[in-house]
Amino acid sequence: MSDHTNAESGGQNLAGVVGFFKDASSLTEATKKIRNANYESFDTFTPYPVHGLESAQGLKRSPLPYITFTFGLAGLACAFLLQYWTSAISWPIIVGGKPFNSWPAFVPVMFELTILFAGIATVFGMFALNRLPNTAKKSFDSGITRDRFAIMVDNSNNEPACKKFEVSEVESFLSSVGASDIRKVYSEGWF
Repeated sequence: MSDHTNAESGGQNLAGVVGFFKDASSLTEATKKIRNANYESFDTFTPYPVHGLESAQGLKRSPLPYITFTFGLAGLACAFLLQYWTSAISWPIIVGGKPFNSWPAFVPVMFELTILFAGIATVFGMFALNRLPNTAKKSFDSGITRDRFAIMVDNSNNEPACKKFEVSEVESFLSSVGASDIRKVYSEGWF
């Protein structure tokens, strides 16, 4: 049997190794050390947002604000163009002495469509960027983000850019960076 399957795991694949830490600061320091050791396929789990953890993990800024802004502008433009077309081109009727292109009257609809387009784009953009719903991976511990801090180093032997995954090396490295509890995590068909 290979190093990445185990009889006690029921023949499942080794998904990775998880180390538990006592607080957010020790988790952040360990994350920096893991990243500096060229483990690129790892993730952190916390019960609340930890300031600075994303930079320690080497995560880039999310493109979600740009998606929201772009679709908000598209909603604004669609609202203006629709109202301009209906009041100035398709049915040019003078109402209350206002000109055909009375943009101050268009503001409420432009505001609403800006919010609608931006909100819908944000929701769908978030799902797409987070790759949700994630049916490929199953949670190894449903309460992991309730009251614990953890780092999981994924079994990255299938990813050529990542450092070679050796279980004993990862376990000793997690122990050296301050993990109080270290466990192997097995999966059912992650890879």
